[in-house]
Amino acid sequence: MSAEYATFGLAPAMRAGGVLANGDFQVHRDFVDFIVNGRPLLFQLSDLDAVSPLASDVPPAIFTHHVRGLLLEAEAPLLDQRHVIYGCPECEGLECGAVTAVIERAPDGTDTYVWRDFAWQTAERADLALNGYHGIGPFHFQGAEYREALRQLLADGEPAARRRVLLIGARVAVLAKLAAALRTIGVGAEIAADAAGVPPDELRTYGAVVFGRSVPAGTRDAVRASFEGAGLHVAYVDGLAPIIPLLVAQIEHALDRSPLAQRRLTRLGASNGTADVEITSTCRVQLIAYRLDRLSRTQIHQVFDGVLEPGEHRVSLDAKATKGESFVVARTTDSVLTAPIVR
Repeated sequence: MSAEYATFGLAPAMRAGGVLANGDFQVHRDFVDFIVNGRPLLFQLSDLDAVSPLASDVPPAIFTHHVRGLLLEAEAPLLDQRHVIYGCPECEGLECGAVTAVIERAPDGTDTYVWRDFAWQTAERADLALNGYHGIGPFHFQGAEYREALRQLLADGEPAARRRVLLIGARVAVLAKLAAALRTIGVGAEIAADAAGVPPDELRTYGAVVFGRSVPAGTRDAVRASFEGAGLHVAYVDGLAPIIPLLVAQIEHALDRSPLAQRRLTRLGASNGTADVEITSTCRVQLIAYRLDRLSRTQIHQVFDGVLEPGEHRVSLDAKATKGESFVVARTTDSVLTAPIVR
């Protein structure tokens, strides 16, 4: 008797970039994730910081080769018919480690694709005894459903990603620092006073528009009208404060195209000395508070850094983190949320 089938699908996903509390940068990556039985396969791999080979910044020829490999229309990239399922988001090198699996047609002759023997691989051959994911798979996918999902990528070309943002505001020095930070994590940014006269083809390259706090309502309305007049829908971000890591986090959230139900981090709020966060799968969560002191210097407070189980969680905020106008950023590997701290 044939093994029970798992459902197979694809969905946009993101590895959230950002300016970290210690000053390091984390690169932004858009990719297509594998949805197995209605949930991202990546969520079954604990708190793994990784992306699939189907990333938007992969050259088209390589992207197509990855898809054809998953369809078994191209040679497997690794020994023993193993394919990379998830790799390092920074360099994609096998030496950093990758989740690999054997992909094959079912030996019983049915129209079935099988993913089995998942492992964490860092060398030429995978050591299943030492590094195998013994609780994951094997997955049996119906051939028609599997091929339709992957071939749609070939029909559409590489996944579209508008990883550019338009920055509009009066404080040019802040915008310049923000643009530099965004470019460091792989997000393009341009500074402008408005969007008047910008051709629709150029407007189409932006995924978000960021307004500084001092931008008047008339300018905001005119910018929105320019995009709407070109038939474009983008995310609009109202900057919470001239704090670069906070603004980067807001923009990362705005650029997230993944369905809400397929994100680890789904809600964040902060009031009365506590932060409330909701997550959908076990993962590492970081909570960082930001505020401007009386000299307009950014003050950073590490609130929480640990692994949380699925559900709603309440985390206490230190009194220093909530003085004056302050904000909290919650981050997992695949998503980020921001919220003002209400007193």
